[in-house]
Amino acid sequence: MSTSGIHQLLETLQHKLDQVKLGGGVKRNQREHDKGKLTARERIDYLRDQDTEFLEIGAFAADGMYLEEGGCPSAGVVTGIGYVSGRMCVIVANDATVKAGAWFPMTAKKNLRAQEVAMENRLPIIYLVDSAGVYLPMQNEIFPDKEHFGRQFRNNAKMSSMGIVQIAAIMGSCVAGGAYLPIMSDEAMIVDKTGSIFLAGSYLVKAAIGEVVDNETLGGATTHCEISGVTDNKYESDEACLDAIKSIFDKIGKSESAGFDRKSPQEPEYSVEKLLEIFPAERVKPYDMKEVLKGLVDGGELEEYKPDYGKTLVCAHARIDGWAVGIIANQRKIVKNSSGEMQMGGVIYSDSADKAARFIMNCNQRKIPLVFVQDVSGFMVGSKAEHGGIIKDGAKMVNAMANSVVPKFTLILGNSYGAGNYAMCGKAYDPRLIYSWPTAQMAVMSGASAANTLLQIKVSSLKKAGKEFTPEEEKSLLEEITSKYNEELSPYYAAARLWVDGVIDPSETRKVISMGIEAADHAPISEKFNVGVIQT
Repeated sequence: MSTSGIHQLLETLQHKLDQVKLGGGVKRNQREHDKGKLTARERIDYLRDQDTEFLEIGAFAADGMYLEEGGCPSAGVVTGIGYVSGRMCVIVANDATVKAGAWFPMTAKKNLRAQEVAMENRLPIIYLVDSAGVYLPMQNEIFPDKEHFGRQFRNNAKMSSMGIVQIAAIMGSCVAGGAYLPIMSDEAMIVDKTGSIFLAGSYLVKAAIGEVVDNETLGGATTHCEISGVTDNKYESDEACLDAIKSIFDKIGKSESAGFDRKSPQEPEYSVEKLLEIFPAERVKPYDMKEVLKGLVDGGELEEYKPDYGKTLVCAHARIDGWAVGIIANQRKIVKNSSGEMQMGGVIYSDSADKAARFIMNCNQRKIPLVFVQDVSGFMVGSKAEHGGIIKDGAKMVNAMANSVVPKFTLILGNSYGAGNYAMCGKAYDPRLIYSWPTAQMAVMSGASAANTLLQIKVSSLKKAGKEFTPEEEKSLLEEITSKYNEELSPYYAAARLWVDGVIDPSETRKVISMGIEAADHAPISEKFNVGVIQT
């Protein structure tokens, strides 16, 4: 795939984003307007400071999922990091155009991810509530488990004890268990005539106790602001309510700082267009990762650590949008080690893992955030690698990375296979943010390797059952397996399940890292770096 091929991927990305931003569709958006309401994205746009960036988290959550239910674009909720009255914060807005804002399993996972971002970075969080509650046909997948619906209320309580500001605006329905979220926040406001909050709506009340009452009397703004005292203030419109939130944030005191170093930003050495020329969309084509990094870091300046040792990993200090960072990136060129032997690009060898572990320790010592740039096929295999202690050195790298106390950020540019995903700070290792380019692929192994392995297993199983295969049948089966596996390699498949926070245009890479470090700078590091037991 040429540069034009990458541009085709970027066009696909933009098209998918445009579709996601429609939520439940044009007609459904108009119905909200007819009620005098703004849509979720319109509320966020009105709330946040003009001419500032908004970093969306989970735009493709639930992409291609719940199709039998009519789909659930963006998991029915919009989340991200933005600025309100000059304060960086997390914003969560239910999208009432998608199944009336009902909670699907991925909705819960996405809400919990937003709360996690707020908790890790000590950021204030704003909830714009407009939801019909749990999607009942799937209640068994969202109700009782540790990371299901109820976990958000536990997080409400935990954030309150941590001193994290939580502001909620009830801008539509707020039903049943979902009613606890705004009321467990520091301040709960409600929009008159369109906002309502109750444990059970009028139909359920009639069925349960025989009382006939309308929803406005049961749980409208007047009821809760003048009678029950459940909500704090009511407002005549969405805009007036959002203005009140702006006023609250205008008066919040300054947060502490982690003290990460920042200087005046510089542009990278290469333009985005040049960067796309350097980076190949073909997953098997070698390239120089250092050249790619020059298109991402300030001035293209890299201060390499051990440049002549462990060459399949690039470890370097640099700045991104002015922020000091430590970068660990997979080198995709074929290189020579100190013994003159050729090493495959994208593979982590013992010397590379050893170098990375030491570099991670240094960055923790110096309070420098870490950026992992993935295009990794995995760790080296074979008798020579095993005899050389690849498992031990790989464990050393994973140990240092997992125990790192400085914030970690992960970018997946190309391959992200097997244990390489783990060592390079995959989702399981708590990166503050993890995003991929549309060129990324994530799986246990490459599509070709997996397809052939799965084919052998399938054919062997069927042969045991007495079925013989012709070469044509094997070819057809291989194509079927490859097609399914390649679908699961897609970055959108990963984004749909929140294995990554999003799929981005390469031009947004610096923004992601910069806003991520700025968010992390709100949370002083209290833990001490300790790698525990590492075999040497």
